[in-house]
Amino acid sequence: MNALNVIAASMLALMPASVACARSGQDGPVAGKDGNKYVPYEERTGNESIVYFTRDLSPEGLKKAYEQVCGNIVGRTGVKLHTGEPNGPNIIPSAWVRELMEEDIPDGVIVETNTYYAGDRYTTEQHRRTLEVNGWTFCPVDIMDEEDTLTLPVGGGKWFTRMSMGSHIADYNSLVVLTHFKGHTQGGFGGSNKNIGIGCADGRIGKAWIHTTPGQDNQWDIAKEEFMERMTESSKAVADFFGKHIAYVNVMRNMSVSCDCEGVAAAPVVTPNVGILASTDILAIDQACVDMVYAMTEEEHHDLVERIESRHGLRQLSYMKELGMGNDRYIIIDLDNGGKRITVEEAVKGLKPFVAEEK
Repeated sequence: MNALNVIAASMLALMPASVACARSGQDGPVAGKDGNKYVPYEERTGNESIVYFTRDLSPEGLKKAYEQVCGNIVGRTGVKLHTGEPNGPNIIPSAWVRELMEEDIPDGVIVETNTYYAGDRYTTEQHRRTLEVNGWTFCPVDIMDEEDTLTLPVGGGKWFTRMSMGSHIADYNSLVVLTHFKGHTQGGFGGSNKNIGIGCADGRIGKAWIHTTPGQDNQWDIAKEEFMERMTESSKAVADFFGKHIAYVNVMRNMSVSCDCEGVAAAPVVTPNVGILASTDILAIDQACVDMVYAMTEEEHHDLVERIESRHGLRQLSYMKELGMGNDRYIIIDLDNGGKRITVEEAVKGLKPFVAEEK
């Protein structure tokens, strides 16, 4: 057992007393409800945030979206994205990210953490081989938990007071959260919330706190509303750490019901491609993506909606709102039509059936 595993084992043993509360129903927090129930826009209350939108799924579209929200991205900048399992077919193309970073974030560093599951990104050595396979060789890549961990405070959390992260997160002044929006086996959907809530938590301690009840054999036993809340509290720790120096870009392309963690085993994509969204509000951007999915036709969105609702993934959105992380109401600015304000229905009108791109 290496040093990191020793630390993980000891911290897991101490978790209920020092960091996290007991499981739901065991004299501890009670998870929320209705993570399988979609709340229409007209039933929401509160302020509206700005979400920028382009249908241009290309390096140019990615740059156009990012440039709307980069005003507070300063200093040493991490770019958090899911770099994928080997030859994963649905990840954001590395060529797009390369062009974005060379032009708009020239000194940026891609940031990742090792996985909680055994596979091709479980150890740093395995992870770096996978990065090479997938083309993430054009800039530095910092595996933030390569050396150590640290904990960040979770303001207002009920499951955690602190969350364990890759220690290198403290080396950055700003964070660009570049997310492939898609389905997810545990979360229902994977947006910006999942990208940093799971993706910045270190691979042995933080991810275990989110996924697993200590002392039993099922690595993935925490599910549905409780899982959404734990993941969201981790996300809040990251968002609070960076404050105003964080921006979110969600790419609605190749939206399998499977996460990019599943690599070549991901379920075939049947949902049409939509476009790229950007915001400085994590809730608004994930909510807008979900709303666009729900605004599609039944044939277009059936599989993805079923995945979201069967996992109770909508609790991600309602819990972000409860924690004060952003607004679930927003204004969509259409970057393709002179900054016109549009609805989600207009954003997804006339979508073309999904066709896989030739490699």
